Amino acid sequence: MPGATSMVVIGITALIVFGPSKLPDIGRAFGHSLREFKNAAEGIIQDDDKQTPENTTEDKEEKS
Repeated sequence: MPGATSMVVIGITALIVFGPSKLPDIGRAFGHSLREFKNAAEGIIQDDDKQTPENTTEDKEEKS
């Protein structure tokens, strides 16, 4: 499985570059950033789903 091999190589490289003391902090920051990104993406999708053609400004301008 190439995905698992890539993750191991990335993990070993990160361990060498950042050292074992900084790795948990980096992982925590990455997880926090990923969670914020996912929440923002879900919010955009929900906003887009709520917007119907009747509520758009283009449709209101065309009807006027």
